[in-house]
Amino acid sequence: MNYRYLPNTDIKISSVCLGTMTFGEQNTEVEAHQQLDFAISEGVNFIDTAEMYPIAARKETLGFTEKYIGNWLAKRGKRDDLVIATKIAGPNRGMEYIRQPLDFSKKSITEAVELSLKNLQTDYIDLYQFHWPERVMNMFGKRGLQDVDHQWKDTVEEVLETCQELIKAGKIRHIGVSNESAWGVLRYLELHKLKNLPKISTIQNPYSLLNRLYEVGLTEIGIRENIGLLAYSPLGFGMLTGKHLKGLQANSRLGLFPQFTRYTSEQAIKATTNYQEIATEHGMSLTAMAIAFVHQQKMVSSVIVGATSVAQLKENIEASKITLSNEVLTAIEKVHEKFPNPSP
Repeated sequence: MNYRYLPNTDIKISSVCLGTMTFGEQNTEVEAHQQLDFAISEGVNFIDTAEMYPIAARKETLGFTEKYIGNWLAKRGKRDDLVIATKIAGPNRGMEYIRQPLDFSKKSITEAVELSLKNLQTDYIDLYQFHWPERVMNMFGKRGLQDVDHQWKDTVEEVLETCQELIKAGKIRHIGVSNESAWGVLRYLELHKLKNLPKISTIQNPYSLLNRLYEVGLTEIGIRENIGLLAYSPLGFGMLTGKHLKGLQANSRLGLFPQFTRYTSEQAIKATTNYQEIATEHGMSLTAMAIAFVHQQKMVSSVIVGATSVAQLKENIEASKITLSNEVLTAIEKVHEKFPNPSP
């Protein structure tokens, strides 16, 4: 396992991060603990979760994922050799059951942190992230932005001030954003510099062969400002395993939750077919090629891999050890030119 520093910190994180959003929906607590045990045995020390998990989110299972991890942490001990990341959910119609109001006010952030600490059975959170912005923007499958959210009041300074208090109290150590745009990241950086407020360490955004939009604007910001990408959905909800090319598999994530259409468009299927041909030609699985591609990008601090079985998790971790040849990378670029970002 390779290790890198969480940007702007002295914390070393594994270049593979265990994503946990299936814990409590597709995975039982026993299965979740098996995945956690296996990941740690393979050198993974970085675990990512969120207050709203599992996915698909619903009131009946809210917080199950953090609680499963918390029970495992309590049983395992040795908390200090792990890096735990979680997230606060932003405004989202239909998720009002999480908290009222569902915003990033000081009250909401403080309550969310306290609940995550309780669920995780820990005294501190290593990386606390804002799951998506308060403002309305083009995320989760939306390509363009025709207008801005004129109703949104800029609260970023208050958010950072609240984080500063929580850091001083020892409840969180560092902060990050997720599903964020270039403007949003620059706003956080501007206030960090002007007001001497905490600096974001990471951006957790989608990044895969089917969605490379991070490269447009955010890559340069990340490199110049030393903010790392935590790349989620490197397999596009399983599309980049190739198993859905002849139809959605019934017991898969996409089969169980057909409302997630981000990776199932006609263009995404065509692109995946082309990527499958490259992988086959070079004697590797599409899964291996897809994860290796993401892992190989310089702006990536860690690749978040999720699985519903230990066997899948093993394949995902092994894929991170592969270095793709220039020939494979050139072939990938040709497909990307033909089908650019079919799953925004």
